[in-house]
Amino acid sequence: MENSTEAQKPQNTKKNKKKGATLDTFYGAKIQNTEQIEDNIKENAPKPSKGNGNSPQTYEEFESEMTKKMETFWEEKLEIMQKKFTHLQNQFDQTVKENQALKARIRQLEDNDRVKEQESIKQSQNTKKLEENIKYLTDKVIDLENRGRRDNLRIIGLPEKPEINTKLDMVIQDIIKENCPEILEQGGNTATDRAHRTPSTLNPQKTTPRNVIAKFQSSQTKEKILQEARKRQFRYKGMPIRVTQDLASSTLNDRKAWNMIFRKARELGLQPRISYPAKLTIYFQGKVWAFNKIEDFQLFAKKRPELCGKFDTENQRARNT
Repeated sequence: MENSTEAQKPQNTKKNKKKGATLDTFYGAKIQNTEQIEDNIKENAPKPSKGNGNSPQTYEEFESEMTKKMETFWEEKLEIMQKKFTHLQNQFDQTVKENQALKARIRQLEDNDRVKEQESIKQSQNTKKLEENIKYLTDKVIDLENRGRRDNLRIIGLPEKPEINTKLDMVIQDIIKENCPEILEQGGNTATDRAHRTPSTLNPQKTTPRNVIAKFQSSQTKEKILQEARKRQFRYKGMPIRVTQDLASSTLNDRKAWNMIFRKARELGLQPRISYPAKLTIYFQGKVWAFNKIEDFQLFAKKRPELCGKFDTENQRARNT
């Protein structure tokens, strides 16, 4: 009977079970599969003795002991996880604080950028006003300088000779006698306060003679001489010279920029004139046209078939630049 009973007992197939796969716990900690732990408990449980059916340790006691061990094991694991979770929570809180601090810093930087942008706009406006004031004052100074030279005449092309340089006042009187004697006949005051070469020192590298500046005592006489000089070519002892109004250097440069257009306009019979300070006027189709800038004249010429293509505006622009 005992053999048959033992034969009827199911064979212990637990040993043939594959060991449970390990679980990766929090931060890589490895514990056995729950099924494997239960198998180990049953395998290690004390078997009852065949004599009286008693054992030094009953199954219930063993199971209770193993349960306590498992509880202790899981409590330790839970404590470890709680510590790690607390550490992560602290790191997260620290990250949140740093993120908030960075956001506040970004807002502060954005506010600073806005303030700087507003200041930059104000500075640009102030700079524009200063530039306008500088231009106004510069034009004012140039105008004052030109008005201070209103009694002067500039003589261009007078030869550089010692006998001329030492007697410029007498040379100027000779020029008046040779080119406009009617002024002397009318009893005009042709006396000059002073006359000098400009610049004061001779540049040996320049082959052209320096200009002569003559300041007349009578502005009316100066104007009469200037009007005669506009009508015809002046000469000194047969040599051609040119007499013009003495102006500031910047104004002279502005007038010089019109030279090419001025010569072409004269060839076309447009009766060009340069009026103060540097304005070109022409007579075209029965009207007088005035231009303050070369660009304005270029636009005017392009719109008129009679003038379009006759002025080398590109060459003029290249010379000015």
